[in-house]
Amino acid sequence: EVRLVESGGGLVQAGGSLRLSCATSGFIFDEYSIGWFRQAPGKEREGISCISNSDGDTNYADSVKGRFTISKDNAKKTVYLQMNNLKAEDTAVYFCATDPLYYCAPSLVDPYDYWGQGIQVTVSS
Repeated sequence: EVRLVESGGGLVQAGGSLRLSCATSGFIFDEYSIGWFRQAPGKEREGISCISNSDGDTNYADSVKGRFTISKDNAKKTVYLQMNNLKAEDTAVYFCATDPLYYCAPSLVDPYDYWGQGIQVTVSS
């Protein structure tokens, strides 16, 4: 059974930091790219970052570029999202998802197939 479990969310003040983790199991980790998405109330799900399974190439949405960093630990089969200088507009439920493509894009145009349950991040201004 494929599982993705997000952790590390919570409440933080604007300007603060959080690190999200996406622990995975049930599939061959090296064969999938992993993406992070978020969805705020009343808004569409937004792709924010992904890390490719090929060479660890990373991509970011303009809204988080320079503030968020995605990384992975192949031994732990876990992907991280370090979020710095958080803003109120970063408040959302954050999801990680698998992408079977060799190179990924943080976009629903890619065929992301397995998703975590999501975790809340709230940034107070």
